[in-house]
Amino acid sequence: MRELYILDLIFTKRKFYISIDILIFMINVNKKNAFVRSPTLDTVLMIEKTIEKYSGEFNKTEIWKKLPKQVMWQTYLIALDYLQSINKIAIDNKGIVGHIWSPDIAKKFYKRKPVKI
Repeated sequence: MRELYILDLIFTKRKFYISIDILIFMINVNKKNAFVRSPTLDTVLMIEKTIEKYSGEFNKTEIWKKLPKQVMWQTYLIALDYLQSINKIAIDNKGIVGHIWSPDIAKKFYKRKPVKI
């Protein structure tokens, strides 16, 4: 797999900087499952809205069944991982999914003065 990434970089004639840990993660994901599907933005937003609607009520499987449109399970799990990595959702020990994003706190965070060192 590494050879393919190197060849892509040579043919583009542009410098790309990829963190080693991200590259290793991408290679490992492709080795685990060759049929991994990436969700579209519309799919991620649909999943996020459904989780926001049923926040704290259902687990992953029950929310998956309540989605307005059908989504493949693998795609759904990738979207959940993404939403969890950007701190928009949280999953407790029992598997209950909760929406934790707060736009008001985010606005306050972005309006604060930068820290000078």
